[in-house]
Amino acid sequence: MSKNVILTTGIYDMIKDHVRRKKVTKQEEELLLLELKDAKQVLRRDLPNDVVTVNRRVKIKDYTENKEKEYTFVATTKTNNKKGKLSILCDVAVATIGRQVGDIINWPFKDGERKLEILTVENI
Repeated sequence: MSKNVILTTGIYDMIKDHVRRKKVTKQEEELLLLELKDAKQVLRRDLPNDVVTVNRRVKIKDYTENKEKEYTFVATTKTNNKKGKLSILCDVAVATIGRQVGDIINWPFKDGERKLEILTVENI
């Protein structure tokens, strides 16, 4: 892990609760707890625009599948798969949350480790 993730306090608490409820694999749990321990917590207004968080559209390059995909991460109550709005607690969001444009992440997804790069982040 090259640098600390940047999270709002609300997102920090949400991820911590997600881990506590055992909604992630053991390997993900270890990584998330390590990231949370060193996470930089900021107010929503102080969160840089290029950080993955809720209500942002994110383009990610998946080197494992050699594909680029675009995701819109929203609150868990606002998900709509048909419109491409995914929960901030879905697997790819949890892997990339708090990361910035240019970050490359190796993450242990349920179907195996994948290498991801954050290409763009924009507010929705």
